Amino acid sequence: MANNLNPEKQAVAIRALAEGSSIRSVERMTGIHRDTIMRAGLRVGEGCAKLMDAKMRSLNCRVIQMDEIWGFVGKKQRFATQGERREGMGDAWTFVAIDAESRMVPCFFVGKRDSYHANCFVEDLASRLNERAQISSDGLVAYVDAVERGFGGEVDYGQVIKIYSESNLTEQRRYSPPECVAVRKLVISGQPDRGLISTSYVERQNLTMRMHCRRLTRLTNAFSKKLENFKAAVALHFGYYNFVRVHRSLRMTPAMAGGVTNHIWTVEELMEAAK
Repeated sequence: MANNLNPEKQAVAIRALAEGSSIRSVERMTGIHRDTIMRAGLRVGEGCAKLMDAKMRSLNCRVIQMDEIWGFVGKKQRFATQGERREGMGDAWTFVAIDAESRMVPCFFVGKRDSYHANCFVEDLASRLNERAQISSDGLVAYVDAVERGFGGEVDYGQVIKIYSESNLTEQRRYSPPECVAVRKLVISGQPDRGLISTSYVERQNLTMRMHCRRLTRLTNAFSKKLENFKAAVALHFGYYNFVRVHRSLRMTPAMAGGVTNHIWTVEELMEAAK
């Protein structure tokens, strides 16, 4: 069982998972059976979700960027039957918010890319902030109503709309989006600073997430087979990112920069807090 695993070896396995290694590669490196690694990752990941829910409260974040990152559980949406979709298989979108100043991720939400889950995500974000914030997002239509429902009139909100070239669209769409030819900034509500309407930091976080969360690495067989495992892997990533991983430009962890903690956590400390 994962609880009976040597704490030092368990910490090595958890760090390797959080740094982007697959379960089977961690098995080869540590000699720990893959089922034990999976159970440990699930337990710590679920604990990280509870930890972040408790710690990320009363935040003084002034500039927030939001985006969604695509993944899937079991199989891609177009291949999943209606019954499989009801069980959680198919597309799994992770809504992410990042503080542009501290690079901290105050909240995330795994669901579908629709109005209901966008509302859940934005309402959760709004409940964690102490003061009026400027919010930026991409052009997802569901965000407009979600921001109004979550923040009311106490928000300055703008969207970044990217316009892509239509040339060679069929050839490019499989692995990457077509060339971006223009970017528009729209003021949706309040009085946002147009110079701060941006999604660059959250898009960079999406890259970090794909590099450090193996279940989101494209063109591999490391995808999650169950929704609970996917959610745990995402939570482990953000717990490790916020509290353990030192941000190179900040020279501290995002949680330190955001005032949530006063020191860099070890993996062992994260595991203990996530119990």
